[in-house]
Amino acid sequence: MIDSLMLSATRISTLAAEQVLTNASGFFFQRDDRLFLVTSRHVVFDAPSGHRPDSLQIELHTDAENLASTADFTLALYQGEERLWRQGIDGAGEIDVAAIELDRAALPPGCVYQAFSEQHLLQADEHVEIGSTLLVVGFPLGFQDNLHRMPVARHAGLASSFGLRFQGLGYFLTDGRTHRGISGAPVVKRASVDGELPWHLLGIHSTRLLGERDEDQDEALGLNCTWYADILMTLTE
Repeated sequence: MIDSLMLSATRISTLAAEQVLTNASGFFFQRDDRLFLVTSRHVVFDAPSGHRPDSLQIELHTDAENLASTADFTLALYQGEERLWRQGIDGAGEIDVAAIELDRAALPPGCVYQAFSEQHLLQADEHVEIGSTLLVVGFPLGFQDNLHRMPVARHAGLASSFGLRFQGLGYFLTDGRTHRGISGAPVVKRASVDGELPWHLLGIHSTRLLGERDEDQDEALGLNCTWYADILMTLTE
């Protein structure tokens, strides 16, 4: 038996002209009968670095009895000049989250995955205590269980008041060790409810918070930006 959470995340490779550019993390989110891949927006397009892949490749399990059995699935990011992903913006600027709708019929036969849904999002009156232990599930530095093609989970503590927009932006902070490649990972908290996926989806991991530090004198802050997951209700309308 494995925790169903491990089947909610997928490793992403970004491609340009079929050449691999970077690795990242993502997860599945369903709304009604539609299925989406969610990741960080800077994974699919990042103007400051000139990162502009034309497609993504994800890895899907194809046999529930043999987790070493997987298949690659490629998603185009553009149709002509039109982008195929959805991204959000609010009064403070762009939100570093992207959602791409998946055609269920085009997925490899027998594929095995778990998808978060609206039911996994916290309600407005639900509280998360400062310092709560969260998990970030993804592929840091592209690392994974190479046999079973599984992600890894890192602990992180809630480092800012949940429900408040840190610095007026649409994210909260976590305190935990993260690396390149984990951008787009789901940030979750165990939920005491029944179901195949007993976790609350709190947010989408974006990046480490650098702060204004002297790199010669100051250690890294160890803080990370996580965008609130309720943006998915807008991106999947």
